[in-house]
Amino acid sequence: MNRTTQSLIAVVVALGAITGYAASSAPGGTDDDGAKAAARLPVERTSLLCPAPSASDLAETSYTAFTPKPSGSRGGGKAELLPVTKHLSDVPQEGAKDKKAKPFLTQRKPGEAVGGEESGAEAPVLIGTADGALAPGWTVQQTTTYSAGSGRGAQGTNCTAPDTDFWFPGTSTAKGRSDYIHLTNPDDSAAVVDVELFGPDGEVTSPVGEAIQVQPHSSVPVLLSTLADKEYTNLTMHVTARSGRVAAAVQSSDDKIGGDWLPASADPAPAAVLPGIPKDATSVRLVAFAPGSDDADLKVQLASPTGTLTPAGHENLHVKAGMTAAVDLGDVTKGEAGSLLLSPSDKAVPVVAALRVTRGKGSEKETAFIPATDAVGTRATVADNRAKGSTLSLVAPEETAKVKVTASAGTEGGSPATKTYTVKGGTTLEVGQPPVPAGLKGAYALTVEPVSGGEVYGSRMLALPEDGIPMFTIQTLPDDRGSVAVPEAERDLTVLQK
Repeated sequence: MNRTTQSLIAVVVALGAITGYAASSAPGGTDDDGAKAAARLPVERTSLLCPAPSASDLAETSYTAFTPKPSGSRGGGKAELLPVTKHLSDVPQEGAKDKKAKPFLTQRKPGEAVGGEESGAEAPVLIGTADGALAPGWTVQQTTTYSAGSGRGAQGTNCTAPDTDFWFPGTSTAKGRSDYIHLTNPDDSAAVVDVELFGPDGEVTSPVGEAIQVQPHSSVPVLLSTLADKEYTNLTMHVTARSGRVAAAVQSSDDKIGGDWLPASADPAPAAVLPGIPKDATSVRLVAFAPGSDDADLKVQLASPTGTLTPAGHENLHVKAGMTAAVDLGDVTKGEAGSLLLSPSDKAVPVVAALRVTRGKGSEKETAFIPATDAVGTRATVADNRAKGSTLSLVAPEETAKVKVTASAGTEGGSPATKTYTVKGGTTLEVGQPPVPAGLKGAYALTVEPVSGGEVYGSRMLALPEDGIPMFTIQTLPDDRGSVAVPEAERDLTVLQK
């Protein structure tokens, strides 16, 4: 009984330390509220999942992995991407070396990019883990090019961490469009997932999207049109895990205008930043959704290279609660790069949002998506940049900021290069020629680190034109979450755990 009491005391003290830290971190809190100030420490393990890119024999897929060099003297670690196993019985057992999946891509040193390629339908679903010095900021980019067929063009995505809640404004079940939600489970137990769709009139009722089973170490693609009772041009999808966790990404293909991966939007918030609309965009569509019980009235602004302006005829957007709102902004950038800024024009109501961007004209069109994203924060990295075709967009919504951009060594050789840029408040800076490693061979990574000033948001466009089609893909640059706040407890708990 005495040992049980001591154990419970230890738990209570530990919870008290965590609660105290939360209180002291809140506005108006002080160090006297509980635990001491938290220290930021590098993460020790990172998981990423890459969805199946294509079942077409005409597809070519490349993978690039990179971890920025640690600021401290940390050594050791390994990062691997492994093909998923389909059923629990296929999971490698201890001692069964013959069943162990061979690594698809392995990285053993931070600061150097590594790459791999697959042809056609052979490209697998990948589950990756990185530990030690390779965990903080580990980034993997998957890029696929299709020479023909539905979705032809360039489709790229950052492999993502597993989670339990995702929002995808910008999905569709329209004629000629095929949107699949890919659900990947990295864990040893099954995950149960619900998929909800919301159209312009509210929720699309469908029992098919309830309690989708995703077996351990497996991936399930779900065609959105099987969850809807009719065709919807603009939808918002909500993915939640009842149990377990999954990675989720939408692959969108259109018979006429190509396609791309649609990543999840940033968490619902009253304001949103959607960075990096290309200067030659011929059409931009904004899709927004208010998950709560209140309508949202949003002010729509464009951060151009010279300042913030209001698109003519699209000054405001009213989003009814629980209903998807969409507006076509046309060629909103007018030949200049820009970023869309959404903010409350009345009371603050959380929203999610995304853009579908089109480049090209006539039969030579290609599309990509820009979801609302978080700020670069401490550091952000995007992999799979080429000697030509990479464009970096940086936006400072409010205060001027100074940013350092570092190009890594290439996957097959080259020396890192660094350059510093200043982004004026309320503007978008398009870097058409970001730093390139000297003597570059292969692909490389770009790492963005704010030096001073206000918050910065960013994205990278990778252009891979072919046969007159402006193939391209866009990836946003949120903070890489390479460090975590660890509260320091007031008391040494070891004596209580005897």
